[in-house]
Amino acid sequence: MEDKIKIVFKIVVSVMVVTALFFPLVKWIAKHVEALDYPNERKVHKKPMPLLGGLMMFFGFLFGYMFFAPQNTQMLAILIAGFIVILTGMIDDIKPLKARQKMIGQVIAAIIVTFYGDILLNDITFFGFYFDFGWLAYPLTIIFIVALMNCINFIDGLDGLSCGISTIFFATIGVIAFIMHNIGSLEITLTFIMLGACLGFLIFNFNPAKIFMGETGSMFLGFMISVVCLMGFKAVTLTSLVVPMLILAIPILDTLFAIIRRIIHKKPIYIADKQHLHHQLLNKKFSQRTTVLIIYAVSILFSLASIFYVLKDRKAGVIIYVVLMLLITWVVLTTDILTDKAKIHLKMPNIIKKRKVNNKTKNK
Repeated sequence: MEDKIKIVFKIVVSVMVVTALFFPLVKWIAKHVEALDYPNERKVHKKPMPLLGGLMMFFGFLFGYMFFAPQNTQMLAILIAGFIVILTGMIDDIKPLKARQKMIGQVIAAIIVTFYGDILLNDITFFGFYFDFGWLAYPLTIIFIVALMNCINFIDGLDGLSCGISTIFFATIGVIAFIMHNIGSLEITLTFIMLGACLGFLIFNFNPAKIFMGETGSMFLGFMISVVCLMGFKAVTLTSLVVPMLILAIPILDTLFAIIRRIIHKKPIYIADKQHLHHQLLNKKFSQRTTVLIIYAVSILFSLASIFYVLKDRKAGVIIYVVLMLLITWVVLTTDILTDKAKIHLKMPNIIKKRKVNNKTKNK
C-alpha cells in the first residue's frame, strides 16, 4: 500500500507542477490570438480575462500520458477524441461557434471513444433492477458523453467553480480506488493524472482568477469525467453508475434546473441566462469566493455519500442523502432557479383583479 501511495503522489504532483508551468505560455497565447472573455451583464468578472486555460490541463494530461499511462487502443481513442474536444473548444474560445457547430465536435469525439475505443454503457443496475441496453448502448454512450461535457460547461460561471468540482470528482474516485484496492487500471491512472492537471490549473483559476478555462477546459474536463465514469463502471471499479452520478450531482442538477427553467419560460435550452445555482447564491449576498466554497462543500457531501455507498454503510448514507435533499428543496423554494418569483408576485394582484371583474360580470 505504501508503494501505491508513492506512485499516486508521484503522478499527481508531477502532473500538477507541469500543468502550472504552462500558465505563462498559455496566457500569452490567449492574449496573442485574442481569446478573451469580456465582461457583460450576465458575467461576474469586471475586466477582460484570458481564456484557453484548458490547454494547461491538456498539456498536463499529455505529460501524464507519456510517463504513466499504458499504450493501448483505448488510450489512443481517448487521445484522439480529447484532441478533437480541445480543438473545438479553442475555436469556440477564439471565435464563438453556434451551439450546433460545437455539438458536432462533441459528437465526433464521443463516436471515436465509443466505436474505436469500445468504451460503452452496455448495461446498468439501478435500485435492484438490471437493464441490458443491447444495440442502444452505442447512442446512449454518445449521449452520456456529450451530456457530461455540457453539464461541466453549464456550471462554469465563477472563478474555480467547475475546476474545483472536477477536482472533487477525481479525488473521490481516487479514494474509492484505494478502498477497493484497484490502483493501476487505466481509468484510475487517468483519474490521478486529471487530479494533478486540475490542481495545477486551480492555482491560477481560484478567486481571484488569473485565467479562465474557457470552452477548451470545460468540455475537456466533462469529456475526461465521462470517460472515467464509463471505464470505471465497465471494470466494476465504481460498482454502480450511481456512484459518479452522485459525485456530479451539483452540475447535473444545475443543468436539469436550467433545462426546466428555459422550458417554463419558453426559451431555447442553449440560450444562456443568469439563474444558475451560483447566481442564486450570489443573489443571497454571498461573495464570489464564499459561493464557490459553499458549492464545494455540498459537492463534498455528495462525494461522502458515494464513498459510504461503496462501503455499504447504509445508515450514514441515508443521513447524508436526507440533508442534501433538504438543501436542494430549500434552494428550489427560496430562489429563482426554476421560476422568477418576483414576477409571479407582481402578476398575482392582476390575476386576482381579473377574477373579481369576471365574477362581477357573471353576477350581473
